[in-house]
Amino acid sequence: MSVAPTRAATRDELAALPLEVAPRLLGAILHTEVDGEVVSVRLTEVEAYHGQGTGPTADPGSHARMGPTARNATMWGEPGHLYVYLSHGIHSCVNVVCGPDGVAGGVLLRAAEVIEGTDAAARRRRAATRSRDLARGPGRLGQAVGLRHPVHDGIDAISGAPFRGAVARLELTVEPVVGYASGPRVGVAGVAGTAAFPWRFWIEGDPTVSVFRWGRGAGPLVGE
Repeated sequence: MSVAPTRAATRDELAALPLEVAPRLLGAILHTEVDGEVVSVRLTEVEAYHGQGTGPTADPGSHARMGPTARNATMWGEPGHLYVYLSHGIHSCVNVVCGPDGVAGGVLLRAAEVIEGTDAAARRRRAATRSRDLARGPGRLGQAVGLRHPVHDGIDAISGAPFRGAVARLELTVEPVVGYASGPRVGVAGVAGTAAFPWRFWIEGDPTVSVFRWGRGAGPLVGE
């Protein structure tokens, strides 16, 4: 897959609400250097999450739906930092914090194509796997780029400042990606995982996009 021209993201571009920012992250490049190893990925699938009091519709699927906690503190901070959380006690998942400082929000990086550092990504994944699967899914993506919870939670992807042995930098495409799709978020329980929240965005036809599954108690809405 060819990579579109990119340039460094700015904090102002991430200061809008996650639902607005999420499609703009498609095709973006996340560069990481962890323990001296560089990996770069092209984002192909993302999901928006709003915090308590954010936007016109309450988001029951967000970690910040009940307000600030020790776990979600990064989501309430300055846009452009990365919220790295632990899923199912195993997988480190990476989110780009969006929205004004003090307004919680994040965009989960669900899937990506590894475009640099394939050997390092494969070694971190600890599996002989097809290249399309190296960062196909949020846990795999976090593992491939080397960002770990809680060590790297809060790293700044705008300034690129070194943070606990790691550096992260985010680049946006010069021109927004066209031809993307949207739909329910993957594996999110209840109404937050239905078409009432079509807050997942992906590049249609890209082989690295993860497989969709309904969350517990979610499914097609009546009449769909």
